[in-house]
Amino acid sequence: MSANTNPDAASASSTRDNPCFGIDPNVAALNVFADDERSYLLPDAQLLYAETIPNPALEKNADAPPEKLVICFAVAEVTLLGSGLQAVARKIQKCDLNFVKAVDRRFAASLKTHVAAVAVNFTKQ
Repeated sequence: MSANTNPDAASASSTRDNPCFGIDPNVAALNVFADDERSYLLPDAQLLYAETIPNPALEKNADAPPEKLVICFAVAEVTLLGSGLQAVARKIQKCDLNFVKAVDRRFAASLKTHVAAVAVNFTKQ
């Protein structure tokens, strides 16, 4: 068990220590490190669904991340842009995704799963 709680310190070359996401089968919430430099803790019990689609921005910008993963909770919608996002979706399905965050594009070549952008939008009640 690692005592390291900083996701930035994980090795980019290891698929087990991907700095974009972490896993823990004992978590009850997803810690989302958004691009606005805020951290949001969203409970797994409020997960409604997740959807992976091609990124529509590719039509206008060939350098845009190829995939979009939308994770819908009862109170918020988390949008991830990147590549290899099916791995993140599988962790969501098993409810063992601990955290998700974007990392610099320079890591993309060494990662099977790369998260380039993370946004959180809260639904109005």
